[in-house]
Amino acid sequence: MGGHFGSDEHTASPVVGRALRLGIGGPVGSGKTALTAALCRSLRDELDLAVVTNDIYTTEDADFLRREAVLADDRITAVRTGACPHTAIRDDISANLDAVEELEARHPGLDLVIVESGGDNLTALFSRGLADRQIFVLDVAGGDDVPRKGGLGVAAADLLVINKTDLAEFVGSDLALMESDAARVRDGRPVILNSLRTDPAATGIAAWVRSVVPVAAP
Repeated sequence: MGGHFGSDEHTASPVVGRALRLGIGGPVGSGKTALTAALCRSLRDELDLAVVTNDIYTTEDADFLRREAVLADDRITAVRTGACPHTAIRDDISANLDAVEELEARHPGLDLVIVESGGDNLTALFSRGLADRQIFVLDVAGGDDVPRKGGLGVAAADLLVINKTDLAEFVGSDLALMESDAARVRDGRPVILNSLRTDPAATGIAAWVRSVVPVAAP
């Protein structure tokens, strides 16, 4: 359900004076918000973290995270993009940057800020001006041919998550094929197969996040 965490090109460099910013993107329904919630639960006792969510018109994802009480309410903020989600994470990142910087000012000493994109297509990739590291999430119900189709999100994100693996047998997706195709198009970048139903803590993904967050020595 995982693999090595990639080459030196994809491990964290120290982020001086601010939190590491982690983007989570992927198509609608791939499980980005549920994964964000799981990471918050798994990491909140060891990392100082906050979350920015993106929706086009609503605050639905932020409201979900608050209802689930994954973090204190003032550590979760919402951006209404008003346009295609990729615009706010790649083309005009100002609203997201403002939200991240407001959280950093409100909570000095943050280790990690997660920025969850609204649902988008396979080309969606965060600007490096917004996210230091990026996770792209696919849903097995989208079809087992999706990884080999590539696209910037699938091929170039620091971590690819093939999500909802517990559904594979019901939707006819071949997990071995998805994993091998993903490995081929990603040129050694890590791939993790994940099911929050069988692993609510998202153990492998949380371990990868720990590996890329530069925590200051005590």
